Amino acid sequence: SPPGLLLLTSFLLHMEEGHAIPTRLVCDNRLIQKYIGEAKDMEKKVGQCQALPTLSCPAMLPLVDISLQQWKSKSNETKRQEIFCDLALLVGAVVEAQGQVTQECGAGQLSQLYRHANSFLGLLQTFSWEARPGELGCSPRSIEQTHVTSIFLTYRQLVQGKLRFFFHDLAKDLCK
Repeated sequence: SPPGLLLLTSFLLHMEEGHAIPTRLVCDNRLIQKYIGEAKDMEKKVGQCQALPTLSCPAMLPLVDISLQQWKSKSNETKRQEIFCDLALLVGAVVEAQGQVTQECGAGQLSQLYRHANSFLGLLQTFSWEARPGELGCSPRSIEQTHVTSIFLTYRQLVQGKLRFFFHDLAKDLCK
């Protein structure tokens, strides 16, 4: 089953009344561990692809490292927006890379990464606590990369870091 469908189904089946937050996704630590495992698997598989081209047009990737102290001082809404912006930039990089990677192994992994990242992007859109008119102003810290594997590394770091910590923070409020 496509990962986006699993995420959406999990979301719809486990919403708490009055809140557009999927409690099972947040409260069941095994789910985020599953997504971290999938990110690691994709990264490993793309690393095994033969003759991956260097990207002629570098991909702009978000810098997803975090300082735990700074992270803890942010509101959940700020964290959500930051992750949303990182994912949006990452999805754009995946689309750019898809136009340059034609060999089957790399193209297949990029498609899978696109579906996973896009699922989280859609999910994060439902997590908004503060009504904000207009578009979200995104300007995440970023770096240019020419290696396809860097895209997968960035995604894994994002899921393993900010996304996992974000779900952990939400769980403190939701999972009593």
